[in-house]
Amino acid sequence: MGLARGDFCRLVDEHGPALYRTAVRLLNDRHEAEDAVQEAFRSAWASRENFRPEQRGGAGSAGAGERAWMVSILRRRVADHWRKRTLRVVADEDAPRELASREKPTEREPYTDEVQEALGRLPPEWREALLLVVVAELTHREAADELGVPLGTVLSRVSRARERMREYLLQAARKS
Repeated sequence: MGLARGDFCRLVDEHGPALYRTAVRLLNDRHEAEDAVQEAFRSAWASRENFRPEQRGGAGSAGAGERAWMVSILRRRVADHWRKRTLRVVADEDAPRELASREKPTEREPYTDEVQEALGRLPPEWREALLLVVVAELTHREAADELGVPLGTVLSRVSRARERMREYLLQAARKS
């Protein structure tokens, strides 16, 4: 069955913004996020003939299955970026100091704010569950399937992450 060209264009239009928001929060860099989303859509296009909405997202709509499929692909592309970032950090340690300092961004990223800082303080498994549900707009069931954990685990992680985020943001507001 797969996705026809028109369906794929609709998928990009409908899910692109949520995927971008998710990638920005996961990578904390809008340029890397753009790259990750482009790579995710490129991967999706290459494997569009294999997409079966009835196999993704369960009882939900085809759109929900598409979103879950795209988030799954995006997570792999984000992991690729994390690996590349780690390799760059190791390479920078061996680079001359002036070269390494020029490669660091000089302007503050628009998503590097109190929320991003609070997200960075969460345990990784809480952060990922929260981002999948809140930013990527997956259902808790889809997030559980994507993460390979029970539904109750996702519900607990999202709840704890929201509470911790609330605490962090209140602390930041008091300091201001």
